[in-house]
Parts: sequence; C-alpha cells; structure tokens
Amino acid sequence: MSEETSEQQTLAQPKASKAESSQTLAKKYGDDPNSAIDAQAALIMQKGFLDDVIDGIRLGLIVIFFICLILVAVFAGNLPTVFPASQPLFDFAKNLPALFASLPECMVAAKEGFPKSIEEATLLAAVSSAWFGEMLHRIPYKTCVLVFSWLTFAWEAMLDIRQRDRLREVRRPVAIAQFVSRQAYLEASAYGLDKSSLVLVKNFFMQFQTTAIIVYDLTPWMWNIVGDAMQTHLGLGAEYEITRSIAYFVAATLISTMLSLPFDLYSTFVVEKKHGFNKQTAGLFFSDLAKNLMLTFFLGSPILALFLWVIGKTGSQFYLYAWALLAAVQLLIIVIYPTFIQPMFNKFSPLPEGELRTAIEALASRLGFPLKKLYVVDGSKRSSHSNAYVFGFFKSKRIVVFDTLIEQCTTEEIVAIIGHELGHWKKNHVLRMLSAVQVQTFVIFFAFSHFIGEEAMYRSFGMDTMPVLIGFTFFQYLYQPLDSLLTFASNVMSRKHEFEADEFSKKLGYGKELASSLIKLQIENKGNMNPDHMYSAYHYSHPPLVERLNAINDPDVAPKTE
Repeated sequence: MSEETSEQQTLAQPKASKAESSQTLAKKYGDDPNSAIDAQAALIMQKGFLDDVIDGIRLGLIVIFFICLILVAVFAGNLPTVFPASQPLFDFAKNLPALFASLPECMVAAKEGFPKSIEEATLLAAVSSAWFGEMLHRIPYKTCVLVFSWLTFAWEAMLDIRQRDRLREVRRPVAIAQFVSRQAYLEASAYGLDKSSLVLVKNFFMQFQTTAIIVYDLTPWMWNIVGDAMQTHLGLGAEYEITRSIAYFVAATLISTMLSLPFDLYSTFVVEKKHGFNKQTAGLFFSDLAKNLMLTFFLGSPILALFLWVIGKTGSQFYLYAWALLAAVQLLIIVIYPTFIQPMFNKFSPLPEGELRTAIEALASRLGFPLKKLYVVDGSKRSSHSNAYVFGFFKSKRIVVFDTLIEQCTTEEIVAIIGHELGHWKKNHVLRMLSAVQVQTFVIFFAFSHFIGEEAMYRSFGMDTMPVLIGFTFFQYLYQPLDSLLTFASNVMSRKHEFEADEFSKKLGYGKELASSLIKLQIENKGNMNPDHMYSAYHYSHPPLVERLNAINDPDVAPKTE
C-alpha cells in the first residue's frame, strides 16, 4: 500500500498496542509494512499522562455542564435559595430577555441623544468622563484581574489543545503530500508535540504563579521587603521611590528568571537536543543568561528611572511625554542592538567573496537598496535553525545570513529569501509595524493615565501606598484582554506583510526558488505542517506553509519580465 493512500481520511487516535502486527499498522497508517515510519506514527498517536489529564478535564467540564443543566431544570426559580453563590448569574440570565427587548428603544434614544453641536458633544464628553471616573472607584479590581487572567488562559489553553490534536494526525494533509515525505511530516509532528507538552505545563505553572501573586498580595509583600531592606541597610526611606522601584525591578527580574529557568533548560537541553537542533553547551547557555541579565539591569534600570522621573514631573499629561520617551528608546535600541548588543552573543563575519555574495549584491543594486555590509552569522553556534534578515536605517543598510541557511539552501534559494526580505523594505513594512507599535504604546499610556491615581485599585491589591511602578504592574493585569486583541491584530498585519513580501520576491522572478526554499526550511526546522486554523490565526505572525505556497503559485501574480 503506498503512503499516499487515504491521506484525506480522518484517523481516530487510540493508544497503539505493542502487539499490533506490521500488517495491521500498514493498513492503519497507509505505509509499507515493517517500516520504521509505522513505528514512529504509532508513537505519535500514543497518549501520555498529560493527554490523560487533558481528556479528564474535558470529561469533567462536560459532566459539570450537564449537572448545571439538571440543577437549573430541577430547582428553576429556587436555584439562588439552594445555591446562594449562583445569585449573580441567575439575576443576569433572568434580566437577559428584558435587556434584548429594550435594545431597539435604547438605539432610538441613543440616536436622538447624539450630539448635534460642539457644545452638546463637550457636555456629553464631560458627563461620560465623570461617569467613568465614578465607575473606576467601584470596580472590584482583584476579581476582574483574576477573571480576565483565567479566561485568557482558558482560551489559549483551548487553542493549544486543538493544535495538539492536529499534531497527532499521522496522515499528511493532501496539500503537502506532494513535497513533504511522510517521515519528515511525522518528525515535525513529534517535535511539535514535545514543544506543546512543555508549553502547556509551563503556561499552567505560570498561571498558578500569577494567581498566587494576586490572591496572596505578594506584590505589596515584596515591595515592602525591598523598602525595609533599603531603610535598614542604606537609610533610604519612602521618599526614594525611584531607587526603590529599581531595586524592586532587579529583585523581580531575578525571581522571574529563576522560576522560568527549569523550563528554559528543559527546552534547550531536552526538547531541542532530542530533535537535533541544540548546539549549545551548558557553559554557553549560562553565559548567555548572565549577559541577558546584565543587559537588562544596566540598560533597563536607567531607562526605568528616566520613565518614573518623567511621569513624576509631567503631571496628568504624562502619557504624552512617556510615549515620546519610549518611542525614542525603541529607536535607540533598534540602532544599537545589531551593532553593539547582538555581537555579544554571535560572531558576524563579512560574507566571503563568491557566487552568493555576487548574487545578493546584484539584487541589492537592481532594487536600489543601499547595502553597506553583508554578513554571515554563526547561528550554528547555538542551533541548527536558520534565518536571514535586513536591518539598518536610511543609507546604512545591512543584510545578515545565517550560516545554517547557507548549508541548507542553494544560492538561488537564498537570493529568493533575500528578495522576500527586501520586499519588506521596499513596501515599508518595518515602518508600518513601528507605527502600529507606537499607536499601541500610546493607547497603553493613555489608558494608564486614568488608573495611575486610582486609590481603589492599589487598595484592592493590598497596597497602602501608590508607587507608579506597582500601579503600572496592576494596570497590565487589567489591560491583558485588550493586549491579547491588539497582539492578534498585529499578527494579522504581519501575515499580510509576509504575503506581500512573497509576492514581491515572485515578481523579481524568484517564485519557484522561494517556494522550494520555504519547503526546505519548513522541513529542516521541523515547522508545523498541519496547523489548526484557529491556533494559527491567533498565534502565527507568518502564514502557514500551504497558504504561502498557494499564494506564490497564484497565476494572477505573474513575475516581471525585466
């Protein structure tokens, strides 16, 4: 039986029995009997402890749902009396019909009350502002944060589980069967499952960590410990809020790093090593960790101090100045990162003279790209993953190619990838994304300006003072749902840009080479070849492989002839 047989069928996912014969496996998976591929497919379909936990939670939720239905059917209007905790939900459900019935009337009233002059608009804005300010005093902040946090976690966990189910499908989608072998597909699925297991466990741990911090008021506890230490050892009191904030920032960063360290170690030295990607030694790993911490402390601390000083000096309009300051800091980091920071971690060497360098320089000249330097970076020092990118401002542009990419692709394919990257430059995608980030940053600071002085928020989380850094930390918890939506919108924009850059490379005449390079990189990097559509829509900044290939092969997008 060939490996293409029945690729479109949906396969159930029972645990594979060791006693199954090779003929049974061949029939089940559509591959030759006695092949290693059959055994690999069986291994992917086997469910472990984590999958049993997920199935148990699913079953539990179904049981809870039906129990709730039975309770509602049995007790009906007496439900709040029997179960007082259900009173808010009962009242909400009871008032829903009246709410929907009043919607037409409300819409008419809103239309009639819509301001017809500047004076009416000003009055409406003032009334709305006063109402909003009053509402801020009555918000149950801690409850809202816990609800937002768990709803976001549940949503993302649901997407992760959907994707995990897709990774257990051992039959290749028909769309990729013609250019991805069964073995490569199964290897990518196995890699994806291992990463999925780590992500689910890590996210679950981090969610409980966040919940504990909120419920047990650990943020004010740590803030007070830092303050007491400063008072005892340095003689610095509460008036030194900026110094105390920097000390708190350093302590919180160290604790966060230590808590995430086991997951980072497992990811690098177990998951990545198992699938042939990790090239790091323990010494290099901890060296990178130390460098990252030093950069965080030596760059982050003065930047944080400057922000707090600006906020303290500029009053109620601080969001304008803080936004402008952050924009300047972001531009500065973009400038210094490739020149001063990244060389601390990788070695950048001029790309040697030869066919590849000549081809890239010719393409840059053809497009009028102001190429100043062309580098190859030793990405293989840490991983066998590959990449290429363009950076720089104005007339000082640079192109960087990973040494792993040179090993994996032909000259023509690398040039096609560079053509894609130059498409981002030609179409101003970087500038667009930077502009979108600035809009998002302004929204964050403007919204924070309405909460920074809200005493009820600080009290809700156990604070008896109102330090700016702690207030911003609490505000980030509240902002989480909106941040998730804005991140989703950013990914939508990014995927659109990727399609445009692919089209640009195709119009340069590299459509075939770009398609083959994408396939190679997907296989070499063991990328997800069967993504769940909801998962990819929410998480992916790049379109799935099949969508990109379909767009590249679109006959309506013809390459240029010149």
